[in-house]
Amino acid sequence: MNQLKNSNIFLVLTLLLSLFLAACSSGSSASDGSEEKIKLGVLEDVSGDFSLVGVQKLHGTQLAVEEINENGGLLGKEVEIIAPDTQSDNTRYQEMARKLILDDKVDAIMGAYSSASREAIRPIMEKNEMLYFYNNQYEGGVASKYTFATGAIPEHQIETLVEAMMEEYGSRFYTISADYNFGQISADWFRTIVEERGGEIVNEEFIPLGESQFGSTISRINEAKPDVLVTLLVGQEQSSFYGQWALEGNTDIPMATTVNMVQGYEHLRYEAPALANMYVTATFMEELASENETAKEFVDKFYEKFPDDEYVGMEAEAQYSGVKLWAKAVEQAGTTETDAVIEALESGITYDGPAGPVTIDPATHHAIRDVYLAYSDKEHNITFPRKWEAVEPYWLSTEKGVNLAEKDDFSQYTPID
Repeated sequence: MNQLKNSNIFLVLTLLLSLFLAACSSGSSASDGSEEKIKLGVLEDVSGDFSLVGVQKLHGTQLAVEEINENGGLLGKEVEIIAPDTQSDNTRYQEMARKLILDDKVDAIMGAYSSASREAIRPIMEKNEMLYFYNNQYEGGVASKYTFATGAIPEHQIETLVEAMMEEYGSRFYTISADYNFGQISADWFRTIVEERGGEIVNEEFIPLGESQFGSTISRINEAKPDVLVTLLVGQEQSSFYGQWALEGNTDIPMATTVNMVQGYEHLRYEAPALANMYVTATFMEELASENETAKEFVDKFYEKFPDDEYVGMEAEAQYSGVKLWAKAVEQAGTTETDAVIEALESGITYDGPAGPVTIDPATHHAIRDVYLAYSDKEHNITFPRKWEAVEPYWLSTEKGVNLAEKDDFSQYTPID
């Protein structure tokens, strides 16, 4: 009997000790302040085919968050970045998105370079009602309650670019595009806008991702003799087109693009004259620092923090401005609760960014932005012959009747729907 009594006492003491240790462990976790941090998830390609841009975007995030924390954080709390490397792999994007949401319990997510990566994770964001910022130039058309896009879209880039090229060079266009949804839908946009303006697409080619040999494509372009060559190529492999074009192509034909130079800084990576006679419509690029004091301040701050970086491109600025817009919305909402932050973003919130004001359009969740026409000469010197102010993302609302401030939607529309 005494043995049984002693055994029961031992069990009770063991249970009490376990509860005490658990309480101590819980208290230790709370005392380190982790529950008091606001967590920002970041999904960017620090390695892989898209790392040239992914690293810039991660660094844009880090610079913005450092500035936020130096100014007292958000709602009196420190912002913590959780940023696994997605490695340019869409399966990993999905795995890391679920981890950020379910395990790390982040308050918002910024990320993705390619449209394929965005579309791999957007359903996950929507299912989990996660606030998501896609801070990247893309083909447009995404209408989603939980998605906000601060980068350039066709209204910013393609309409302005076609307008400038037709006025200067003519109406016959030849398009070469990366063969996935960005390139395919962007080519649809070019065809639609060129034809609406009375022009002609003389040919379209869709180039597989990873392709690096362009001899036959260049021969066909030379034979067609277009007024303008549109290049919508992405990634390190496809960028090899430009060196081959400089050697074999008719370089009197102007190139027009929405991606090159401003993202992968090909004008610095490739020996002149590979990018000669190229135009790009951009919401930001490093060379704006020579004309714009605010842009200069941003570029200087970027290199001060990341002195080994090679370029500060359009997506670095879009990511930086996206973080600042999110932070401004959190402060306005007084909480990180998703619906409240969305309501603040839909109020028409504006951030005075490195290249001008960035304003969220409530109906489309896209940005109203200034757009610059950039030109590369034979020595790869960059000039800015033209600027469009406060270009609006009107297409989703006027053509598709989208008004996300009043009615939820979870679609991607294209100009040929």
